[in-house]
Amino acid sequence: MQNEPLTVRRRDLLSLIGTVAGSAAMYHTMTALGVASESRYTGPIHLDGDAKGASVLVLGAGLAGMTAALELRDAGYKVLVLEFNDRPGGRNWTLRGGAIFVELGGFKQTCAFEKGLHLDPGPWRIPYHHRALLHYCKRLGVALEPFVQVNHNAYLHASGAFGGAPQRIRAVNADFQGQISELLAKVANQGELNQAVSVEDKEILLLAFKSWGALDHNYKYREGLIASGYRGYAKPPGGGLSATPLPSEPVALSDILKSQLWRYFWNFARYELQTTMFQPVGGMDMIGKAFARELGELIRYNAKVTEIWQNDSGVTVTYVDANNPAQLQKVTADWCLCAIPLSILSQLPINVGAAMKAAIDAVPYGASVKVGLQFKRRFWEEDDAIYGGISYTDLPIREIGYPNTDYNKSGRGILLGAYLFEDANAFEFTAMPPDERVARAVEFGAVIHPQYRTEFENGIAVAWHRVPFTLGCSGHWSKEARKQHYRNLCGIDGRILLAGEHVSALPAWQEGAILSSLDAIARLHERVVKP
Repeated sequence: MQNEPLTVRRRDLLSLIGTVAGSAAMYHTMTALGVASESRYTGPIHLDGDAKGASVLVLGAGLAGMTAALELRDAGYKVLVLEFNDRPGGRNWTLRGGAIFVELGGFKQTCAFEKGLHLDPGPWRIPYHHRALLHYCKRLGVALEPFVQVNHNAYLHASGAFGGAPQRIRAVNADFQGQISELLAKVANQGELNQAVSVEDKEILLLAFKSWGALDHNYKYREGLIASGYRGYAKPPGGGLSATPLPSEPVALSDILKSQLWRYFWNFARYELQTTMFQPVGGMDMIGKAFARELGELIRYNAKVTEIWQNDSGVTVTYVDANNPAQLQKVTADWCLCAIPLSILSQLPINVGAAMKAAIDAVPYGASVKVGLQFKRRFWEEDDAIYGGISYTDLPIREIGYPNTDYNKSGRGILLGAYLFEDANAFEFTAMPPDERVARAVEFGAVIHPQYRTEFENGIAVAWHRVPFTLGCSGHWSKEARKQHYRNLCGIDGRILLAGEHVSALPAWQEGAILSSLDAIARLHERVVKP
C-alpha cells in the first residue's frame, strides 16, 4: 500500500486548496484552470393578463411590500398598503441628526449627528449581483456610489496576538496567501501529482500560485520586494535620492494560524460580500423614500395591524391608527400580501391553515446591534490612511466600519463603531441601555484606534430585538425548519400569501425581500387571471 502512487484528481486538488487556503484561493485557481462560472439575472417581472379589478391589501411598507404594491398597481390591481411606522422602508432605515427613536423598554434616543452625517442601522450595502434591487434603484432614480467592503489598509485585530496590536489586512492576507501558496507549490511539484494532473495543468497551477502568493523564482515566499509589493514596505518607494524601497518582514504562518486572524478572510471571499458593492448616495433610506414617492397615497402610515381574517370572498384586516388609537379601523380586499416580519405576525390573530401557521411560528429572529459614533475629525483617514472599508476584531464590537463618502474632508465624521450579528455579544449588548452600548463601543474601539479617547463626541445604538416594528434583525432559519416549513410559508393560503426576506434563501438581504415579493405576486397574478 505504501508504494502505491498517490492520485490527486483536479476536483480533490481544488477542494484541498479551498479547505486550506479559503475560497479566494480556490476561485483564483479555478479561474486559472478555466472552470469558474457566474450566475445570471432573469430581468423585470411581467404580469400579463387582466387583473379583473381585483384588490390587494399589502401589509408592511418595507421593500417587499412596496415592490408588490408597485408591480400590482402597474398591472391594474387596486392596492392599499398599511404601514406600522410613520415612514416607508421598514428596516431600510437611516438615522440622521434630530431623529428620535424609542426602543422597547422605553429608552429614548435623539440622534445628535451633525447635519450631513448619518447611520444605516439596518442594511448598509448592496452586492453587485443583487440585480433586482439594482433594477429598482435605476427605475426609481436612486443614485448609487461604491461601498468599500475590502480595504487592505484597514485592520485585523486579535486581543491575544501580536501584543494586542492591530495588523493591516494587506500584510496578514499577503503573508497567509504567500506561505500557503509556497506549501501548495511544493505539493504541485511532487511527482505523485503527475498521474492525475497534466504537465500543462501543473505549470498553470505553479504560475497561479506564484502570482497569487507573491512567490519568488524558487516558489518561496520570503522577505523581499516581491512580497512587499503585496503586503506593504518597511519603507515605501519614494522620489529622488530616497526613492529606493525597503522590504518588510513577513509574519510567520504559525503566528497567523495561532492568532486566528485568517478567520476574517471570509468577509472578502464570500459571494454575497464580493466587490463591487454599492450604497445609495445620502443613506440607505433613499431607496424606501423613492418607492414611497412612486406609490404616494397608496401607503397608509401609522397603521398597526391587530388582526387578519379571511373567508371565501376576501380578507379583512383590523388595525389601529396611531393618530386615532381609540377606534379600531377595518379594511377589506380580495387578497392580502403580508410582509410583516414573522416575529410580529406570529403574535397576531390570523386564520390561516395549520401548515402555514406552524411555518409562521417556526422562525426565530436573529439578534443584531449597530452603534454609530460621531468624532471631531476623521482621524482614521488623517492618521491611519483608512478610506472606507471595515476593520475586524475579536473584541465584542466585532467590526468598525469607515464611511465611504466625503473622503479627505475636514471636520466631523461617523464610524460604525460596532456591528454585532447573531452571537452572544449581540444578546449582551441588546440587554444594555443604549448609552452603555455606546460607552462600550468607545471603550473597545479605543483598543484599535486610541484616538477615540479624545475625539469622540456622541453616538446612537440600535439593538434590533428592541425595535418595535420587527423585534429582531431577520429570519433565522435552521436547516431542519427550512426543510419542514419553508414551502408551506411560501404557499397561498386561501386569499393570503407572504413575502419578505424571511420568505427567501437570502435572509437579512434586501434582495431576498424583493425576490420573495416578485415570486409571490407572480403566483397570485396567475391565480387571478386563470379562467
